[in-house]
Amino acid sequence: MSFLENTRLRTTKPDSKLFLLIGVNVVVFLLAITPAKQIIASYFAVPGGFSALAIRPWTPITYMFTHLNFFHLLYNMLWLYWMGQIFEEFLGYKRTVGLYLMGGLTGAIFYILLFTLLPSFTGRIMVGASASVMAIIVAAATLVPNYKISVIILGELSIKWVAILFIVLSFLGLKGANAGGEIAHLGGALIGFIYIKQLQRGNDWIESLSNIFKPKRKLKVVSTNNNRSVSTKPRQDEVDEILDKISRTGYDSLNKHEKEVLFRASKHEEN
Repeated sequence: MSFLENTRLRTTKPDSKLFLLIGVNVVVFLLAITPAKQIIASYFAVPGGFSALAIRPWTPITYMFTHLNFFHLLYNMLWLYWMGQIFEEFLGYKRTVGLYLMGGLTGAIFYILLFTLLPSFTGRIMVGASASVMAIIVAAATLVPNYKISVIILGELSIKWVAILFIVLSFLGLKGANAGGEIAHLGGALIGFIYIKQLQRGNDWIESLSNIFKPKRKLKVVSTNNNRSVSTKPRQDEVDEILDKISRTGYDSLNKHEKEVLFRASKHEEN
């Protein structure tokens, strides 16, 4: 099965959160190209400074869904689509929105700190999903660094090199006119890397945060039928070995049993 076929199958699954995120971004963009563009920019963009933030405290959330330029939107949504499906393939669908928000919030914090610590950058605003998308790109590259994708002009690359290229470009851009945006990209990249490293140590920040808002369930005693055929959750060490194999030789090197183990692991993550 080709890469494009794999992409189509993964992103058309009803549980995928990618089209939800892309849909929200598109709707906000359509609002922004109406005569209300200036209002959208004023009320949705995150400002550079804590004093302005105090007046519009919701902007660290709204800015990451806001684009005022079509090509900015297209660029971010394409990378979210491409890298998000890899992220969901290996970690299920429950973490996509959480990491998107974490990346965006971290990017906003880095941005505001830059403009607070360096007054020469005052008077700017920021919009766009770039920090959120960077979090997902770096998270996917940290999880399965040798996963191969096809990049226009560059050809087939491991996603770790794609992530490294984006990070290097952001560092170089710190001396340019969009220093605030570049520091936000680096903030998103950092949280994507740290999240996966913590997840590999058994600390799922997204699940921990979501559990805070879940009502506690009452304890139930149920009878079990030992004769009933069930799909058991794979052992974590078995899943880790398969992920290591993907890192070394790519997803296509997995046999049927290993792919089934990953499928069962992702289904248990969704339940």
